[in-house]
Amino acid sequence: MNGFAALGILLGLVAVATAGGLLWRATTGRSRSARGHQVLAPADVDVAAFGDRATLLQFSTEFCAPCRSTARVLGSIADDADGVRHLEIDLTDRPDLADRFRILQTPTTLVLDGTGAIRARIGGAARADDVRDTLHRILGSDHVTA
Repeated sequence: MNGFAALGILLGLVAVATAGGLLWRATTGRSRSARGHQVLAPADVDVAAFGDRATLLQFSTEFCAPCRSTARVLGSIADDADGVRHLEIDLTDRPDLADRFRILQTPTTLVLDGTGAIRARIGGAARADDVRDTLHRILGSDHVTA
């Protein structure tokens, strides 16, 4: 293989890796509508109750740095929105839930409506504006403040 071919292959690999990284960065922390219609009960995740209107169900692990900042963001949003509750589940204690909900990264947040139906999923550190927009879609504008 000559030097030009090797340089071309190297540049191609760098371009593919860069494009993949940019795509990953653009989608991480963004809310995606849930596929299917799965409804949870509080007992499914060992909590006493969900929020009356919505629940921000965050899955974390003990040593996850982005999980702490996500918990602060989600807790603040839940405090500002009527009937919304933020719950954090440590997957270190409940690894079975990671398999059940197909959690591949922490933090992962499931946005549940008042009936416990999973309406959206956020992989990675949640972005406050995106969470508010998702709650706005679920609850309507009179329940979510910026």
